[in-house]
Amino acid sequence: MATTDLSRKRVTTTEAPWVRNTLIGIALLFVALFLILPLAAVATEALRKGWGAYLEALKEPDAWSAIRLTLITAAIAVPLNLVFGVAAAWCIAKYEFRGKAFLTTLIDLPFSVSPVVAGLIYVLVFGAQGWFGPWLQAHDIKIIFAVPGIVLATVFVTFPFIARELIPLMQAQGTDEEQAAIVLGATGWQTFWHVTLPNIKWGLIYGVILCNARAMGEFGAVSVVSGHIRGQTNTMPLHVEILYNEYQSVAAFSVASLLALLAVVTLGIKSFAEWQHERAMAAAGEGPMERPQAVVS
Repeated sequence: MATTDLSRKRVTTTEAPWVRNTLIGIALLFVALFLILPLAAVATEALRKGWGAYLEALKEPDAWSAIRLTLITAAIAVPLNLVFGVAAAWCIAKYEFRGKAFLTTLIDLPFSVSPVVAGLIYVLVFGAQGWFGPWLQAHDIKIIFAVPGIVLATVFVTFPFIARELIPLMQAQGTDEEQAAIVLGATGWQTFWHVTLPNIKWGLIYGVILCNARAMGEFGAVSVVSGHIRGQTNTMPLHVEILYNEYQSVAAFSVASLLALLAVVTLGIKSFAEWQHERAMAAAGEGPMERPQAVVS
């Protein structure tokens, strides 16, 4: 019986080999034209004048400021979304309450709202002529055209990633293990750390990686609230746009290549996490669609 089930798993398609090879060829051609070729073009243009010009463009004060601000923004936005995502996913997946569907819809809102509109919302609320603008000016608090506004805009466009990664996972797991832990005398925090967290750790890692990638590459919302102040409120995507508009192509592509490199590193971390997940499941003797079982200590 086990051999029959294994054979069924291996047989994934009944199409002729030429159909399969054609589909694979189309996929590879698409990847080469729209992913590999643009990345190669960015790297080629960045190094067109040699490594000296490349490193000089990255060491330039405005470029270094943009790199630092991008990393700081991601370092603030990702942990905030981590806390919110876990709390929202736990609330939606583990409890039934009035307004649950509405909360789920709100979590998906940044996926349907243009990032530019999101930035304009923050300008309307915290700008000089906005709802809280006069009060903020009276207390010498700057949000728009400053780092806090950039962080708020980044949090808005990235907060669905972790929650949306965890909600279906936690819904599929159900509440049986948590209820068993509570019956055995575990507190809420013990149940979370020893039961819930081990079961969702891989989904949590994927969500954090995706959230971080979007935080570093966000352009639209940040562009509206930043004010494009060189050396102060420009992130890496904004700095690339300014350099390109000023016809500093080598410098623009140098910063763009660093941003692309960060994206590739993020993808590598995600692939490594997936490999570790599959390896852990194989070591536990679980199938590819099964989840690890938590042990209550």
